[in-house]
Amino acid sequence: MAGQKVVKPRVSLLSLIVVVFSVSTPLAMAGHGNTVNQSFNKAKKSLEREIYKRSAERRTIYCDAPFDSKKNIKLPKGFTTIKHRKRATRVEWEHVVPAENFGRSFSEWREGDAQCVNSKGKLFKGRKCASKMSEEYRYMQADMYNLYPAVGAVNATRSNYNFEMLPTINSRFGSCDMRINKRKVQPPEASRGVIARSYLYMEQAYPRYNMSRRQRQMMSAWDKQYPVTKWECERGRRIEQLQTNVNNILLSRCQALGI
Repeated sequence: MAGQKVVKPRVSLLSLIVVVFSVSTPLAMAGHGNTVNQSFNKAKKSLEREIYKRSAERRTIYCDAPFDSKKNIKLPKGFTTIKHRKRATRVEWEHVVPAENFGRSFSEWREGDAQCVNSKGKLFKGRKCASKMSEEYRYMQADMYNLYPAVGAVNATRSNYNFEMLPTINSRFGSCDMRINKRKVQPPEASRGVIARSYLYMEQAYPRYNMSRRQRQMMSAWDKQYPVTKWECERGRRIEQLQTNVNNILLSRCQALGI
C-alpha cells in the first residue's frame, strides 16, 4: 500500500550457516580421488617406504604373511601353490578393485588409440594404451587407497576376477583361505572389510566407476560385518598425507569407532 513501510525479513547468521552447510556438505561427502601421482611405480615405492614402515605393519592382505623391507615374504605354515611358484616368496601390489574393472570405462582400454602403436607398427589397446593416453586412468591406477601388498602367486592367480561368496570348495593356497573358482574369488574373512571399503571408496571417488547392484550389496554387508581396525585407519591417514585426498568412506568408519 502507498506510504506503508516495507519491512524486510531479517536473516540470522545461523540461518546463513545452515544454508551454506546444506549446500556444501553433499559436495564434501562426495569426495574425490587421487590427483597427485600418476605413476603406478611411484605409488608402489611410496607404499613400501612411507606407509608400511614398521615390521609389524608389513602383512599381506589375503594370507596375512609377513614380509620385510626388501619385499621378501615368509609364507605361513601350510601355504601351497601349484602355479606361479617363483612369485610366491615376493610381495606384489594388488589392485583390490582390479584395474580392468575401472579401466574398461576408458575407450583407450576397449578400443585403443591411433597413438597406441608398438615398435612394429601394430596397434594395441588395454591397460598399456590407457596408461599411455589417459591422465585420468593413470591417477586411478596409482591410487594408493586401492593398493595392498599380496603374495605374488595369489595376486597372479586372483587376476582380475571379482569377489563373490562361493560354494564350499578347497582353497588353492592351503592354509591361506583364498578360494578361486570359475573366475570368481572368495577372500578370507579377515580381508573382507578392507576389500569392501576399497570398492566403496573407488565408487565414491571416481564417477566413471560403478559396481553392479549385487556387488554393492555384498560390499555394503562386508563393510558392516567386518569393521575397521586401528591399522586400517592409520594406513589411511598416512596415505592421506601423501596423496592429499580424503577417503571419506574410511574416515567415517574410523570416526564412528573413535579410532
